[in-house]
Formats: sequence, structure tokens, C-alpha cells
Amino acid sequence: MSSEPIPIPADRPVLIAGPTASGKSALALAIAEAQGGVIVNADALQVFDGWRILTARPTPADEARAPHVLYGHVPFDAPYSVGHWLRDLRPVLAGARPIIVGGTGLYLSALTEGLAEIPPTPAAIRAGGDALSIADLRAGLDPATAGRIDLANRARVQRAWEVQAATGKGLAQWQDETPPPLLPLPEVTALRVDAPKDWLTPRIAARFDAMLDNGALEEARAMHPHWSPDHPSSKAIGAAELIAHLDGRMPLHAARDAAIVATRQYAKRQRTWFRKRMADWHAVDASSSDPSAALRFVSTRRD
Repeated sequence: MSSEPIPIPADRPVLIAGPTASGKSALALAIAEAQGGVIVNADALQVFDGWRILTARPTPADEARAPHVLYGHVPFDAPYSVGHWLRDLRPVLAGARPIIVGGTGLYLSALTEGLAEIPPTPAAIRAGGDALSIADLRAGLDPATAGRIDLANRARVQRAWEVQAATGKGLAQWQDETPPPLLPLPEVTALRVDAPKDWLTPRIAARFDAMLDNGALEEARAMHPHWSPDHPSSKAIGAAELIAHLDGRMPLHAARDAAIVATRQYAKRQRTWFRKRMADWHAVDASSSDPSAALRFVSTRRD
């Protein structure tokens, strides 16, 4: 990782990717306060209402320091996808300079690389895919798609099979017809927050304990009457564990420990994604005493 300062032109959009608990939101806020701009959410769970604490959405105090958008704007029981997010983002990009921050790699990749506009898969086709073996699913793929995906990953194979079955067109063809991205990478300042495992692990535990201290259990109690594991927002790490505690199926200390382990596993998957897909982004060392010191704010004047 380069130790040279990273220039951040004040007139260019900023993208910030990083694993959970790595301090990326604080970095976004530091840039917004120094240069101006609106902080835009790129986290697939922070879009939902109902789980503000468990998803680590910005606090009201943070929101008072700089404008924040696309946080908590989707009902907790509503479907939401990367396509929804791109549509919600488009009008935001026409306004003040965006500082887009989040840990959902697919959102950021779709933003900078484009997204194939594949129609939703009908439930009957998805159910048909669920009933097939991975070998049968592979057999239904066109050669171009089969040569492009991980054929050992059932989820990816089934997704490709569903696309072909639903649209009559292979996933590879859909990808090749992808429209231009909303924000091509050469037009932005792209930052990747690198968080070493040994540094991040204790932060994850400390943050979940802080969530409990700040009302995460009370938040789960308020959501309990509406709970369904089928809700997209229910994927918030810690939600299922705290609901299990409230149902008497798990003591609180076990729910805490399980949520922390799940968060560590999620952070590992995020780091793997970012290293693979965002290797050419500017790397910021989260473990330094002040990650923002690695950045050179070219202009601090607000327009």
C-alpha cells in the first residue's frame, strides 16, 4: 500500500468501499465536512427502516453534520435490489457532489461497471431451479455463460439458469449488453478502506457491544411483532440472534457471541470481494491512527 497522500479533488464524486466496522462512514463524514457534498448510502441493509442501530446507520448527530441520503428510506418488509438502488441514486447524482460510501460491493461495482437490466425471475422458475441438482442446472447453461461463471458455486449457477429459463437469453449475453455505468471509475475518486483482520476483529466485538448499550435489544423488541426471516431487512447481522433471545431460544450472551462471529465472517467476505474487484482503487489503511491523514484535501472551500 502506498504511503503517498491520496489527492481528492473537491469537484469529483468520491466512492468509499470497506468492510463493516472499518471506519468508512467516519471517513466519508470527514471528507464531507472538509469539502462539502452529500453522503450517499451504498449499503444494502442501511436502506431499510426499522433496524437503524443494528445496521450501523449514521446517528442523528452525524446526519446533522452533513447531508445524508438513501438511508432508511425503504420499508423494512419491502423488496429491494441493486437495480432499485441505481434508480434511486440517479437523481441524487444530478445534485450536489456525492460521497458514496458502503460495504455492498455489488452496488459499487454496478455503479462503476454498469448493470445488466435483467427482468425479475418468476417464482415458479425459481422453484423449478431449487428442485434441480447443480449438475442439471449446469446442463441448462449456454456455453458462453458456462465459461464465465464459477460452476462450483450453486447460487451463481442457479442464478444463470434462472435467467436463461426466464428470458430465453443467456446471462453472458445480458452482461455483454450491459448499458454504460452511471459513474465510470475514471470519473471518480475511488477509495478502498483496508482493514487488517487483527485490527478489525476487536472493533467488531466492541461495536456490537456498543449497539447493545445503545438500544439494539430494544430495537429488536420493537421489531419483534413484525419479524419474518423472509423480509430483506431481516438479514441485518444480529437481528435473527436477538429475536431468538426474545423468543427464549438463546441467552443474550450467546446471541451476542453468534452475532459477532457472523459479523467477522461477513467482513472476511467483504475483504475478499474488495481485493478481487477493487484492486485498482486507492487503498486507505484503516489501522493507522487517523486514516484521513492519508488523504490530501485539495480544497476545503464549500461551493
